[in-house]
Amino acid sequence: MSILEKINTPADVRALSEDSLPELCSDIRKYLVRSVSKTGGHLASNLGAVELTVALHRVFDTEKDRLVFDVGHQCYVHKILTGRKDKMDTLRQYDGLAGFPKPNESIHDAFIAGHASNSISVALGMARARRISGGDYDVIALIGDGALTGGLAYEALCDAGDSGEPLIIILNDNGMSINPNVGGMASYLSRKRLKPSYRSFKENYRKVMGRIPGGKGILKFTHKMKNVLKHSILNCSMFEEMGLQYAGPVDGHDVARVEEVLRWAKATGAPTLVHIMTQKGKGYKYAEENPGKFHGISPFDPETGETAPASVSFSSVFGDCMCALAEKDDKVCAITAAMTEGTGLSDFAAKYPERFFDVSIAEEHASAMAAGIAAGGGKPVFAVYSTFLQRAYDMLIHDVAIEGHHVVFGVDRAGLVGQDGETHHGLFDVGFLTTVPKMTVFAPASFAELRDMLGAAVNDHTGPAAVRYPRGGEGQYTDGGCEAVKLIKDGTDVTIITYGITVNDALEAARLLENRGVSAAVVKLGIIAPLSVDELVPYVSNTGKVIFVEEAMENGCVGQAVLSALMEKGVFVRAHLMNTGKDFVTHGSVALLRKLCGIDAESIADAAERMDKNG
Repeated sequence: MSILEKINTPADVRALSEDSLPELCSDIRKYLVRSVSKTGGHLASNLGAVELTVALHRVFDTEKDRLVFDVGHQCYVHKILTGRKDKMDTLRQYDGLAGFPKPNESIHDAFIAGHASNSISVALGMARARRISGGDYDVIALIGDGALTGGLAYEALCDAGDSGEPLIIILNDNGMSINPNVGGMASYLSRKRLKPSYRSFKENYRKVMGRIPGGKGILKFTHKMKNVLKHSILNCSMFEEMGLQYAGPVDGHDVARVEEVLRWAKATGAPTLVHIMTQKGKGYKYAEENPGKFHGISPFDPETGETAPASVSFSSVFGDCMCALAEKDDKVCAITAAMTEGTGLSDFAAKYPERFFDVSIAEEHASAMAAGIAAGGGKPVFAVYSTFLQRAYDMLIHDVAIEGHHVVFGVDRAGLVGQDGETHHGLFDVGFLTTVPKMTVFAPASFAELRDMLGAAVNDHTGPAAVRYPRGGEGQYTDGGCEAVKLIKDGTDVTIITYGITVNDALEAARLLENRGVSAAVVKLGIIAPLSVDELVPYVSNTGKVIFVEEAMENGCVGQAVLSALMEKGVFVRAHLMNTGKDFVTHGSVALLRKLCGIDAESIADAAERMDKNG
């Protein structure tokens, strides 16, 4: 029996001898590869955080201590050690384990995660709540070097250092070099600073100097000299100037060493940052060689590391189209927020490096910078996932739209995205993009439409524009064009209005209705803002019964806007809105989630049939 098979709770981890920890870490890595190869998920980051997570559970008790993950990509090891090991085969599946920390899933998950750079803010809030309520627990924020590129993290670091609240910030550094001096002298001095005897000496020295005549002056002088020497060797003044205790860098794959530094941080009673160096993909050669591929991966062969061949997707078509646009116009440039591959821009980055800008996890900055490029005569296209564009709403309004700058947003992963769940579905962009004055919002339903609409947004428009498209591939509808309103199937009994990829469910619903004796017209909106209501009037008036189908939240959906505009024109119809509802949508396959939300073909057909029978 492996050591991991005996681990059912964090208490079991704490009961292990130090000698057995390397074997436990090895068992966890094997289990991770075997498990994620079947379900897909975030593998490389979890492989890199094994020793760190084991050490965390040996030093802290997450039933009462608050461990706040940033993004949460690396939470699988935490889940394995906190009683969820036997459910890993349900990871990211409907009614199974979430791919991110979820408090409603386990008492060991202190806070929901899914987006980057917020963990220090949340943890500081928890530390302040602890003081206010008189609580007795530790608070730990676990943030990666990638998430530390987000501005929110620096706002929180400054406040945390100034607060004086006992708080532990763990910087899991697996790529970005923040402190370059990681050689022998730096490591030696870091180890010395963690010794209990050193801490005791410092405390006693301060007390003695505070009592003797002239002692405060001596203390101030020696402290200054110590900092001059320390900074010349460790080069870690940035965090300490913010008011944080600092330890590191520490080898994140030496579990005993990590445990030692965490115990030191726990004992400081002050805001403390622990700098841990790890390797993404550690222990699985394919992930070590290609950590980007194994960051978020579909099911794969654990023996070869191979996945099924990638199919053509809206993201890849977007990338190809961007290259074609850039070839013809040297003003076209591309911006991404640490999502080069995910948004299909890898080829663009290789072909036009001088016009490609990866700003890291900084969507607000990307949007404002794009406005600056546009003000200077460029044609910026910011490719960003719908869920992450939410961060930049202020910039959409103030920096882009007020003066009508020609910035194009390639809004990827619009609609339901599946296994990543609530934090990643692109269900809000319809509601907020359509409220921004001067914004044109395109909703392509096919690859051909994406090419045509992106081209129109870049070349034919002068103000802000967004082109929103889903994750994955196209369906039965493959036509091109840029029409704002397009009748794609005629009918006499009921009119189905939709946009984007849901046109395929609408067409299938119309086919099902034909078999039931109901004639359904299908009208596709190619542009959802500004609305071309006059063009819609003949189609809705023809049947007098309208169903709006959208992969978007109910509040702020296009159906509401269309009905309101029709009423203002004196056009009254029987209508039924079909969308994802008013609540957040859980994780699961997109097909299953559409069915659960009631926007799949069968549900649309049933609703239309009821409307037709009820007159």
